[in-house]
Amino acid sequence: MDGLIVALDGPGSSGKSSVGAAAASELGYRFCDTGLLYRAVTWLAEARGVEVDDPIDLSALVDEVYLSPDADGRLSRVLVDGIDHTEEVRGPAVDAAVSAVSAVPEVRAALLARQRSIASDGAIIMAGRDIGTIVLPDADLKLFLDASVEERARRRTEERGLDPAGIDAEAVLVALRRRDELDANRPIAPLRPAGDARIISTDGNRFEDTVAAVVNAIRDAAARR
Repeated sequence: MDGLIVALDGPGSSGKSSVGAAAASELGYRFCDTGLLYRAVTWLAEARGVEVDDPIDLSALVDEVYLSPDADGRLSRVLVDGIDHTEEVRGPAVDAAVSAVSAVPEVRAALLARQRSIASDGAIIMAGRDIGTIVLPDADLKLFLDASVEERARRRTEERGLDPAGIDAEAVLVALRRRDELDANRPIAPLRPAGDARIISTDGNRFEDTVAAVVNAIRDAAARR
């Protein structure tokens, strides 16, 4: 495929998935949210009773997980044994456990080759937390979406239809802060912008504004090739 390989990183609920998917659709690119792979492994580990302190069996689950494209080319469906488990991997139990699974070096190593293989055909926006730094260090373009933790918590609360003044909304904020701390301080592939990444701050942006910023950055980079 003719097109750039784009790394799109950022913290949880910074808009990577929704913005990246919309930008890919506008550009005719594929889209892959690599967090879905980690969520899939986390869900499968819980379903199979594999503990996070069992890195060998945990990393072996990677070979059982596949991402399937939807009608728009987004790799958004999770298949295990040919059965769609997408809804299960987005549940709250996975929310609570995915950070620990993501921090296991053997899991990250097992998923590295899978992610690079997906990106190798080009014309793709690949979103995650270590795409520009670890997974695709030679990507044609590296973008980092950023937003305050308060703004990200507000968005997630709104997405879930929660009372913004309720205890569930406060729990979302606490969970995001904890996830940020874990991601930024993990010894393997900590969350940080690549040195040559373009940082796009999304605080106060409309969704359409951020999508336009990403699309324009990709078009500018493609024009300079």
